[in-house]
Amino acid sequence: MKRSLQKVLSLSLTASMVLAGAAAVPAEEGGAYVPGTYSASAQGLGGPVTVTVTTDDSQITALMIDGELETPEIGGAAIETLIPEILNGQSTEFDGVAGATVTSDAVRTALTDALAQAQGGEAPAADAELAFTPGTYTATADGYNGPTEVSVTFDESAVTGIEIVSTAETDHVGTPAFDILIPQIIEANGTGVDSVSGATFSSRALKEAVNAAADEAGVTNKNQFITNTIETVPGEAMDLTYDVVIVGAGGAGIAAAAQAAEDGNTVLVIEKNAEIGGNTLVSGGQYQSVMPYLVWDPADPDAETGVGFDGETYNKVKSVQGCINELKMILDWSEEEFDADYYLDHEFVAGDAAELSKHGVHADYLPILQELKKEIQAYLDWAQPKLDAGTPENQLTLFSTLNLHIFQTYYGGLRQSADGTEWIYGDVDLVSQFINGGQELKPWLESMGSTFVEDTQPTLIGALWYRENEFIGANVDTDGDGETEEYGGRWGTYFVAPRTAFLNANEENQILLRTTANELIVEDGRVTGVKATKYDGTEVTAHANKGVILATGGFAANINKVLEDNIYWSEEYLTTATKTTNRSSLQGDGIAMAEAVGAATTGEGFTQLMPISWVDNGNLAFGGGNYAVYINPTTGKRFVDEGSERDVLSLAEFRNGIEVNGTKGVFLEIYNAEEKIPGPIQLGEGDYPGRYYRRTPDQLGDLFAELGIEADPEVVLETIRNYDNAVMTGGEFEDVGKAIASRTIGNVEKNEDGSYNPETYDLDGTMLTVRLMAPSTHHTMGGVKVDTERHVLDTEGNPIAGLYAAGEVTGGIHGGNRLGGNAIVEIFVSGRTAAQALSADNA
Repeated sequence: MKRSLQKVLSLSLTASMVLAGAAAVPAEEGGAYVPGTYSASAQGLGGPVTVTVTTDDSQITALMIDGELETPEIGGAAIETLIPEILNGQSTEFDGVAGATVTSDAVRTALTDALAQAQGGEAPAADAELAFTPGTYTATADGYNGPTEVSVTFDESAVTGIEIVSTAETDHVGTPAFDILIPQIIEANGTGVDSVSGATFSSRALKEAVNAAADEAGVTNKNQFITNTIETVPGEAMDLTYDVVIVGAGGAGIAAAAQAAEDGNTVLVIEKNAEIGGNTLVSGGQYQSVMPYLVWDPADPDAETGVGFDGETYNKVKSVQGCINELKMILDWSEEEFDADYYLDHEFVAGDAAELSKHGVHADYLPILQELKKEIQAYLDWAQPKLDAGTPENQLTLFSTLNLHIFQTYYGGLRQSADGTEWIYGDVDLVSQFINGGQELKPWLESMGSTFVEDTQPTLIGALWYRENEFIGANVDTDGDGETEEYGGRWGTYFVAPRTAFLNANEENQILLRTTANELIVEDGRVTGVKATKYDGTEVTAHANKGVILATGGFAANINKVLEDNIYWSEEYLTTATKTTNRSSLQGDGIAMAEAVGAATTGEGFTQLMPISWVDNGNLAFGGGNYAVYINPTTGKRFVDEGSERDVLSLAEFRNGIEVNGTKGVFLEIYNAEEKIPGPIQLGEGDYPGRYYRRTPDQLGDLFAELGIEADPEVVLETIRNYDNAVMTGGEFEDVGKAIASRTIGNVEKNEDGSYNPETYDLDGTMLTVRLMAPSTHHTMGGVKVDTERHVLDTEGNPIAGLYAAGEVTGGIHGGNRLGGNAIVEIFVSGRTAAQALSADNA
């Protein structure tokens, strides 16, 4: 792998070195120092990292690194690793610790500054008075999604104003950190204030940009400025009593709150982050659920339209090339008992449904399969004569049923442990419950003001079918003046609408933000409340008259727990350097609290990786594989069916991708730049170095040379042409098969009947999007055991009185791999289910 690609992909990660004003040239090996002790600080991930070096006239004789606000298991562990490495190497040219790049860079920056002092023999006095050149300065630093630019005003001795000029951070996820930290930085006259939980990268970006502005203003004591903080004083202890206490305000928690309030309960929600939304706000946001009015209806098979939940008439959606072949595969699925013994001497290939179908089905899913076969046969009896008469598949109405969704969730999650000793798949009752319950989700949310796209059923990465529902936002009267206001995106659809309904149901209902639940209160064998701590140290005791609902999410951001529990991924691929799509707050707190009161867990050894994550920070890149090709950066060939399950894609990427800056499985995704990718974020017109590029085919050679990509661009273009030919003709794919392909990469016109006109095909004139991505942790399959009413079960299988759980904190639902779009529907349905069960138990 050439260093050019590593350099490009490192730009965003090493921005802190430039912004912090680090010395450009480190001390030369064997160079002279003025004996003494010198200190310097730089911004780490959680707060300042201070390096103190003691030198004689030729070498570093002692080294201390203080990074108390860094994550102990990641940044703290990296510091322990770096100290001996630096002492042995006597240089700032050390290798960063994989998985702790930000902390490593902060150490390097601070060390460089400290050694620069040692070379000159001048260490700034620790008590030197802070002074600045008065004025307003602008600076930029990278956050979670991209750059944040700030305008900072100083007088002679202090920072007096900070404004956000522009930011790429997600509203209600990263942006709340700015509102909290700006007044704190001004009060502290420095950036040593604590980062905001759940918005660590955004907090760091703001502090780094302010540090850079301070450099521009000629700050006289940079170390003091970086470490200046404010003292937080705990308030009077809070003792609260509600009918229901909910821990976590992501999708599951807010759904539970809205339902519990609707049922007449008083409700308290405890949320550790600065805003509600949890991981749901950084997810794709679409949810899987077939809309019967948009798909084939056996009662009216030739119908071209259907009537939606809102009473409006909509055109039915069309099938996509490859869907009918999938249905025929399921129609031939063996009804024998699943033969696990076959895989004792045959490799189990995750995602190979065609092979899996030959070896039976687990008995609890047999009735689902049998009913599904009847539904498929009825559809094929209608569709096959039309296909035989020459009607293109994409002109037929799409087949989709609840049984298809249930069965695909089953085989999409049926997985074997790495050592072949364990099998896992979703509990049929839990799966059937959330899929059937999903039929009520859209009408329920819309009754509160949420809005959705009503006339489409798209797909997304790892979904296996076309049954996604796209959010728009919400129209809600949040202040009670009778006037509705529009709130866009996931924030509006999934949070503003149900939150407003929950708060309006009873004036006592409230949400405690920046409050961390620590333990469950148990009295006489029943969970009766929660003990928590606010961000300032204030103790909170929340009593629950009827019960507690845990909705704290999973633990994909806790890479050490992921690795400790892992029984699915090879240690070659899943390492401490693996990044995550999750917010930093997703640590598994709820699971630990439940276990402390005797809860059983299941499936924690299986973690889903997101195969389309940005290489630099692991953030979800969004998209779907139906319109794109995935290219091996070395061979220039396709290497996987891009519409496969997420674990299948991730494994293929590890095996065919390259390693860049410790990130394994880096690959190229290429698609027509006119394609609107599924998800809330669309790419800009230009490039984002290290993430995506816009190029015509003749420009790929220069791009590959710039990035150090070994693949021959002519091989890549030939791969695309072969792929497009298979899509246009319905023929076989020359390299890797593809079950469902929605479009070509090159431009091509369609005939009146919807078929492609190959004579109009033009790849050379097509603008392409090239994205660099890799796998990162996304969803933890396991969690606390629950029954269909979302009672948390103990190790004997009995419900723990007063304790319920919903969403990703639970296990047993998705098996070893979750289908794309199944999370949103499951968390909202299970949140409602838990609240309804709690009310029923206390009726």
